[in-house]
Amino acid sequence: MIITLKDGSKKEYEDSKSVYDIAMDISEGLARMACAGEVNGEVVDLRTVVDQDCELSILTANDEKGLAALRHTTSHVLAEAVKRLYPDAKLAIGPSIDTGFYYDFDHEPFSREDLDNIEKEMKKIIKEGARLEKFTLPREEAIQFMEEKGEPYKVELIQDLPENSTISFYRQGDFTDLCAGPHLMSTKSIKAFKLTSSSGAYWRGNEKNKMLARIYGTAFAKKDELNAYLLQMEEAKKRDHNKLGREMELFTTVDVIGQGLPLLMPKGVTIIQTLQRWIEDEEEKRGYVRTKTPLMAKSDLYKISGHWDHYKEGMFVLGDEDKDDEVFALRPMTCPFQYYVYKASQKSYRDLPLRYGETSTLFRNEESGEMHGLTRVRQFTISEGHLIMTPEQIHEEFKGCVNLALYCLKTLGLENDVTYRLSKWDPNNTEKYIGDAAYWEESQGVMREMLSELGLPFVEADGEAAFYGPKLDIQAKNVYGKEDTMITIQLDFALAEQ
Repeated sequence: MIITLKDGSKKEYEDSKSVYDIAMDISEGLARMACAGEVNGEVVDLRTVVDQDCELSILTANDEKGLAALRHTTSHVLAEAVKRLYPDAKLAIGPSIDTGFYYDFDHEPFSREDLDNIEKEMKKIIKEGARLEKFTLPREEAIQFMEEKGEPYKVELIQDLPENSTISFYRQGDFTDLCAGPHLMSTKSIKAFKLTSSSGAYWRGNEKNKMLARIYGTAFAKKDELNAYLLQMEEAKKRDHNKLGREMELFTTVDVIGQGLPLLMPKGVTIIQTLQRWIEDEEEKRGYVRTKTPLMAKSDLYKISGHWDHYKEGMFVLGDEDKDDEVFALRPMTCPFQYYVYKASQKSYRDLPLRYGETSTLFRNEESGEMHGLTRVRQFTISEGHLIMTPEQIHEEFKGCVNLALYCLKTLGLENDVTYRLSKWDPNNTEKYIGDAAYWEESQGVMREMLSELGLPFVEADGEAAFYGPKLDIQAKNVYGKEDTMITIQLDFALAEQ
């Protein structure tokens, strides 16, 4: 078989080889640094056996996907350390994330002193240098295996997988975890890590489930990279809007009112009034007409629009469908309301495009772990536009929306701080969306074509679309390096039928 490497060079082998063996054949130094592989564009474990011609990249911690594997392995070391120190703790999930990793445990909250003790135990585990070994079990055996270990959350995760599934695990010494990988070859390869904080998190992000204890951490290939990151985080805390906004008396939050429900103080309200007058005047100049819609509606409306089936978990529902004649929900967006404004009278194609604008207060049942300051909240006010047009008008109207977005960013001095993302559906998780593959390919193709026409540098991301259509997300990083969506322009071809 012929292996084409990242630099275009080729390696030829008569027999199959693991990714790690190929890395070792290239150079022992590369093998020591290897975190994962990428075969024909798919990230794989170092233990993965290659048995046919392919393109192969050896991923190190200098690669984003390689660093994710390093951090994922560190989360397993964290889990083992917690089980050693707190044997009664139950394991939930422990993925890598953009800033490091976390692991959720069914356990009482962890203090900073607890985190320091866990760190010490993690260092012992790393020093022991256990090799990570992957093995698989049929689904029923996997369920029994985790039941015997007394891990109910792992059992639930396995039970959600198809009946004929083969379930993968990773073992390191006496510790075993349910996991798809990829992972490092040994815990000894972890050189620099830090547990940064702890918080509460509902199991599976559902507030009806039990609150678990989450431990956050980060890991890097080198100690100087870790130290630079920790210093950056300390500096970021000083510039965090959540801190500055309170010090400047722009907003505050109160426990008895609730998380994600900020109180805007007089100075903050002055800023908001100025912004609102500015954007409403600007929209009017661009041909928008103003609407004002209710803060809530019957479930009937959301069932027609599709939100009830695809977005109900993110809504505040008032009433019980099994007991009440009418069930209401606070609006998470105004889309379905705006189209009843449109439908109130007969329209001609000559009336199009119609541009409706509303400064709307919305309500979304955000997860507690996602909320921070004013970035993600449960009640917020935004400038929304809903444009109704013929297919022939899409390009011109989309261009107008992008122009308005860029004008806003430039006015606020943010035009150089953003990136652009074409958010697409996930073809492997179609139940999250309405419409078939042809619908999504067409709508995504139209948006891709328009973005290319505008010359915007954009990336594409599967699984980030709205349930009814693709969108352009204009992203900006906060002081911690996490991306937030500032502006979104969505394309909905399914609306007319709905």
